Amino acid sequence: MALSELSVAFFLQVFVIVAACRAMGWIMKRFFDQPQVIGEMIAGVILGPSLLGLLAPDVQAMIFPKDAKPVLYVCAQLGVGLYMFLVGLGFRTDHFRLNARSAVAVSVSGMAAPFLVAVALTPWLLNLDLFGKGITSVQATLFMGACISITAFPVLARIIQERGLTKTPLGSLALSAGAIDDAGAWTVLAIVLASFGGGPEVAIKAIVGGGLFAAFMIVLGPKLLAPLARWAEREGKVTPQILAVVVMLFGLSAWAMDAAGLHSVFGGFLLGVAMPRGLLTREIRKQVEPFTTALLVPMFFAFSGLNTQLTMVNSLNLAAIATVILVGSVAAKGLACWAAARVTGQDNATAMAVGTLMNARGLMELIIINIGLQKGIIGPALFSMLVVMAIVTTLMASPLFELVYGRKARASGELGQLNEVDDNEDIVAAPAKGLA
Repeated sequence: MALSELSVAFFLQVFVIVAACRAMGWIMKRFFDQPQVIGEMIAGVILGPSLLGLLAPDVQAMIFPKDAKPVLYVCAQLGVGLYMFLVGLGFRTDHFRLNARSAVAVSVSGMAAPFLVAVALTPWLLNLDLFGKGITSVQATLFMGACISITAFPVLARIIQERGLTKTPLGSLALSAGAIDDAGAWTVLAIVLASFGGGPEVAIKAIVGGGLFAAFMIVLGPKLLAPLARWAEREGKVTPQILAVVVMLFGLSAWAMDAAGLHSVFGGFLLGVAMPRGLLTREIRKQVEPFTTALLVPMFFAFSGLNTQLTMVNSLNLAAIATVILVGSVAAKGLACWAAARVTGQDNATAMAVGTLMNARGLMELIIINIGLQKGIIGPALFSMLVVMAIVTTLMASPLFELVYGRKARASGELGQLNEVDDNEDIVAAPAKGLA
């Protein structure tokens, strides 16, 4: 496509994506008591080959031509990266310090148990020829373990925001555990990719590079960024010059994590955590959040939906296999996270809430399985089963959370009512006191 044609396609995509996400988000909130993010996720799938491409393939191809897909991909990565930067801005490090033991225990348990399920299921799935040709049992097991154990970090953040958990210890515990969990899953994926000819340097970059960057941002980041906060205080606002510096730092952080073989979302999140609290973070939220949540994040969901085709699970046998994968994945991760939270001192209701929140796999899993499909690790049928698992576990997260924790907490006044949390509320509204 010519550049002028790309721009025409892009602006039509902006209209269709935002309209579909807002409409489906309203429907899910109004009639099914699901957070906006679930509607956006479903809207992305609807716009892809699973529905629009099935019912009106010519229309779908006209709106989303293949040549325009790279442009949408870049916007999607920018959107999810900026969103996680905003989440990082409100991350309560005081809560993390109080819950560090639980967060590590929950994340490690939430990975170990699903990996045991992967060890049990993989030989069966290999015998059914659901993996790619030439895939070894070790490669298949590691990949399945990463898929089953991952938590949808961006989706988890949206659920925490919309359930009114942003400023609570439970919210910080879930986000902390989710961050550690996903970093581990991406590291495992890097190891699998290294075994496909990328060389050991792929795994080394993911483990060493990502770890060093995270340590640098957590330990030295707040001190190095302190002059930026003082600059904002002197000006009494975040000027375009200050915002430009923040945007450059975001780009550098996202690049560092992508270059390390992990994902840009971790770079954005770590930068947000390291930013000094006060006027700087409050004004950045006001300037960056509306554009990010209204336009860029829906592009992330739309791009992921374009790679999802649910019609691949088209027989009773495949449906039965998908059910086994779903039940095993939910039980392993939910029970392991619940048990770890209980052992580390959380009450039963909080532990059950952690287990339900950590079970949402969402689009982070969709990213991993798309990589697996492109690299020939899994076949189209297993890909579709894992898509079903990702969507179902994400859909069930909010209702189960309300059942085991939310309703009782709202009745006692511990949490605000759901109608007090909407899209216009700051994602990361948190007081400065006690933050790093």
